[in-house]
Amino acid sequence: MRNPPLSLYIHIPWCVQKCPYCDFNSHAQKGALPEKEYVAHLLDDLATDAKLTGEREITTIFIGGGTPSLFTPDSIHALLAGVKTRVPLAANAEITMEANPGTIEAARFDGFVQAGVNRFSVGVQSFQPVHLSVLGRIHDDVQARFALGQAKQSGARSLNIDLMHGLPEQTLENALQDLESAIAEQPEHLSWYQLTIEPNTPFYSRPPELPDDDILWDIQQAGHAMLNAAGFQQYEISGYSKPGYQCQHNLNYWRFGDYIGIGCGAHGKITNALSGTITRTVKVKHPRGYMAIGRDYLDTQHQVIHQDLAFEFFMNRFRLVEPCPKADFEDFTGTTLSAEQQHELDRAVAQALLVDSGTHWQVTERGRRYLNSLLSAFV
Repeated sequence: MRNPPLSLYIHIPWCVQKCPYCDFNSHAQKGALPEKEYVAHLLDDLATDAKLTGEREITTIFIGGGTPSLFTPDSIHALLAGVKTRVPLAANAEITMEANPGTIEAARFDGFVQAGVNRFSVGVQSFQPVHLSVLGRIHDDVQARFALGQAKQSGARSLNIDLMHGLPEQTLENALQDLESAIAEQPEHLSWYQLTIEPNTPFYSRPPELPDDDILWDIQQAGHAMLNAAGFQQYEISGYSKPGYQCQHNLNYWRFGDYIGIGCGAHGKITNALSGTITRTVKVKHPRGYMAIGRDYLDTQHQVIHQDLAFEFFMNRFRLVEPCPKADFEDFTGTTLSAEQQHELDRAVAQALLVDSGTHWQVTERGRRYLNSLLSAFV
């Protein structure tokens, strides 16, 4: 067993208002944000987790939310400067920050770059007013384009646009118009994903009418062709990028890498090759509890049991288009495949869900379409 690469996820939980489809740990802003206080707690949280990772180098940072861009550039500067004093950070580390369109936030992009951010992920979701309204977004298409322009001009290394499809009453034409608008903004990366209805959301209790499966399939097929024609390569189920601009942070997740998770409700995964263990952590969810004086930031933690290792490994690796080295399974789980697990992989090959080259496994296009069926064999 060996330790995989290590990333850092930082969660900033506040947003202007909660969207009806969102099941993330986010809280609507009420009054002034406790930026200085929260940053101090984040850094204390990191210092505690850093004891578990020692001198292992952080290769990527992702600041997610919520809406992290509600924080000022000064706060983000203090946060990133504090990170560098508590953990080793790779000289060329990818540092991503999520942002939502809005003229007040858009003017801050230059400041975020000066603070150390080198990649932005902007949550546009749609360029069409009718769909933005249904999704509960606070911006319009003009603000979205303005924010994207500011992000492009900021000097950041790359830009991702988050875009959704399969929206309520969306047609194939609507979906492709959105995709065409996003491509016209010339981002280096596009996260193009289907709306799903999640429990404990307003959409779950009052479901909107979504496109049927035939329309969804047509959208995916036509959209994939459009992205390929524009020079975007699919490297993950919902991830498309220009060559060399894959999201390194997300790649580390899908390659079964490790990550420290700090902030309200943040999840972490930390391998200890010496003890042969993989520990998953979850931090206190609510900001009041997380920032309570004298309280431990950790909510729960558990070691991944032997029976779950194969499912957790393949659940991540099989999201990727790239081949998966077979050696990674033993290296990053510290275990070997059982005869039953090998039989399931052989069966997936026979069903054209998987290709086995001898040294690598690779999910086929059919396998990505039926990924849940492929993974169910390892539950």
